[in-house]
Amino acid sequence: MLQRVLSLLFFALLLPALSFAQENKISGRVVDEKTKEPIPFASIGLKEEQTGALTNEYGYFQIAMPEKNPQDSLVVVALGYFHRAVLIKPGIKIQDMIIEVPKRAIALKEVKVVSSAKIKNLDLGSKSSTPGEGMIQGMPGSQYAFFVKNDKGKKLGNVRSVSFYIGENGFPREPFRVRLYKADGNYNSPNTDLLTENIVVSAPKGGEWYTIDLTQYNIEAPTEGFFVAMEWIVSGDKFYTTNFMDNYTPYGQILRPTFEFKESRTWNYTIGRGWSLITLANNGQRYNAMIRAEVDQIKD
Repeated sequence: MLQRVLSLLFFALLLPALSFAQENKISGRVVDEKTKEPIPFASIGLKEEQTGALTNEYGYFQIAMPEKNPQDSLVVVALGYFHRAVLIKPGIKIQDMIIEVPKRAIALKEVKVVSSAKIKNLDLGSKSSTPGEGMIQGMPGSQYAFFVKNDKGKKLGNVRSVSFYIGENGFPREPFRVRLYKADGNYNSPNTDLLTENIVVSAPKGGEWYTIDLTQYNIEAPTEGFFVAMEWIVSGDKFYTTNFMDNYTPYGQILRPTFEFKESRTWNYTIGRGWSLITLANNGQRYNAMIRAEVDQIKD
C-alpha cells in the first residue's frame, strides 16, 4: 500500500515537469494547402536559432522552442512548394500546429526529340570503383551534394541516372531521397531544384555503387554540370530534431569518399544553417562524396 502511495506521489510530482517539457516543444504537421495531404520530409527551421527538424513521411514534426530570442520565424521548405514562414512568439499556439503550404506550379518543358544516332552516353563525376578511407554519415534532414562537372565542355542532353557509392557499414538499406540542383547559389552552391519529384529509394546492400534511373523525368542537364545530392530522411512513425543526440543514435546509410579531384566539389547542408563547402584534403587531393551521373551527350 505504501509503495503504491509513493508511486502515485512520484507521478504527481513528475506531471509538472512533463507539462513543462511539452510546452518547450513546437510540434505540428505540414500539409498541402489545397488537398490537405501531408507533406513528407519538409525542412522546418528556426531562422534566428539556426536549428531545425524534418517532417516524417506523415508530415509530422517536433522542434525545441527558441532559446536565443522569445520571438523567431519558423521557416518551412518543402520540395515542389513555396516557402512558408510562421511567427513564433509568446501567446501563439505552438503545439499541434497545422501549417498549410501552397504548391509551386512547375512549368513543363518541351520534350525535344533528337535522333538516337546523335546521342551517346557521358559519365560525369567519380569514375573510381574503389572508395577512399573514411565515411560520410548524415542525420535526418542533412544532405551531401557533389558537383558532377562537365569538365570537357561537352554538349549535354538529359540526365539518365545518378549513382551513389554506399558503404557496407551502418544501415545501407535505409531509405534516402535523391536531390538534383543547379549550381546557382552563393559561391556556386546548390540552390535551384532540377529534380522536382519526391524520389525516395533504398539500396539492396552496401559496399557498391547504387544507381537510380531518372530517364522518365526528362531533366535537362545544365551545360556546366549540376549537383547530385543524398538527403537523409526519417522513416516510420518517428521524427527527430537536430538536438536529439542525447536519446538517439544516428542511423542510415553511409556514403564513401573519393580523392580523385584536386578541387572541393562537395557541399554539406544542415537544416537551419544552409550549405557549406567541404574543404578537407589528403596529399593534395580533395575529400569528396563518391557520386556520379550518366547524361546524354549530343553529337552535332
